[in-house]
Amino acid sequence: MAAMTSSERPLLNRRLAEFGTTIFAEMSALALRTGSINLGQGFPDTDGPEAVREAAVRALREGRGNQYPPGPGVPELRVAIAAHQQRRYGLSYDPDAEVLVTAGATEAIAAALLALVEPGDEVVALEPYYDSYAAGIAMAGGTRVPVTLRPDAGAFRLDLDELRAAVTPRTRLLLVNTPHNPTGTVLTRAELTAVAELAVERDLLVVTDEVYEHLVYDEAEHVPLATLPGMRERTVTIGSAGKTFSFTGWKVGWVTSTPELVTAVRSAKQFLTYVASGPFQYAVAEALALPDTYFEAFRRDMQTRRDILAAGLTEAGFQVYDTAGTYFITTDIRPLGERDGFAFCRSLPERAGVVAIPNAVFYDHREAGAPFVRFAFCKRAEVLKEAAERLRQLS
Repeated sequence: MAAMTSSERPLLNRRLAEFGTTIFAEMSALALRTGSINLGQGFPDTDGPEAVREAAVRALREGRGNQYPPGPGVPELRVAIAAHQQRRYGLSYDPDAEVLVTAGATEAIAAALLALVEPGDEVVALEPYYDSYAAGIAMAGGTRVPVTLRPDAGAFRLDLDELRAAVTPRTRLLLVNTPHNPTGTVLTRAELTAVAELAVERDLLVVTDEVYEHLVYDEAEHVPLATLPGMRERTVTIGSAGKTFSFTGWKVGWVTSTPELVTAVRSAKQFLTYVASGPFQYAVAEALALPDTYFEAFRRDMQTRRDILAAGLTEAGFQVYDTAGTYFITTDIRPLGERDGFAFCRSLPERAGVVAIPNAVFYDHREAGAPFVRFAFCKRAEVLKEAAERLRQLS
């Protein structure tokens, strides 16, 4: 029976009217239906370190986290996050006042936007962007202002003049993602310094999504915005265990910032999930204390997987853009005689037995993203080799 209403008003809040079922759900269902290799959604096909998994089992058996954990997160994890930021970047955070554990980075993003943005505020974001950014800005009543990363010399680049021009008196915050999903770009120290100078000059808040901080390749360097002059006091930094330890289903993320900003974000977060992932928080605390050799081996392994898929895509006829970070490769389908990423991705399972994601879903300017398609390489090497072999049929 159809839902009854007293007026013609749509059931869905108008702020969310533009957001239907995500492309990830559509493409994952298509992969199952066709038996295709799913290189669309970004999740590994193997679990992370056995010691970390056993730490979660141990926490469950010992009754740690089986009931509601503390609202800010278990103390052990908050201490571990603070220690990680100090050890890796020289950033000092008070575990009791400047660290907040969230239900993954997606909740951290939503809570930060709901806390810091009011109706009428503008949020400048780098386009293409992770799809939850647009939804989070919409739910907060803000207006998103995209600054488009454009192909240049084999990679996607930020136009700093365009970024500066996008800032108006209504701009509340900058939403920055580096390493950048979906393009694989890692913003350079010079670029981030310019972003920081703009934020300080215009007195802007910055929310920075750094969930791929440990996945940077070749000569790329991850520079946390909070390390730059004037940024510690205005930056909300978001991290996550899922991408670093290959336990994406655990949904353990975090925020680090000043006491005032963390308190603001927590005020919104407590009415979203309240708390989550109790036993997994204890396991992630142990994971963050793994030696640097773990992080380096993980990075090297992902770089090897990147190279396998990049070579296969190149041989299949795609233009392959440089991936300096994350576990995604962006390609251009025009060398294959294609121009519509949506149509291409919907036909690819039948044509080659592989699923990918059209980058246009990450754009407000859909035409700018139309010919680009994203592939995930966070899969076993043998799976990537098989996918590459299937994709060669296109050439």
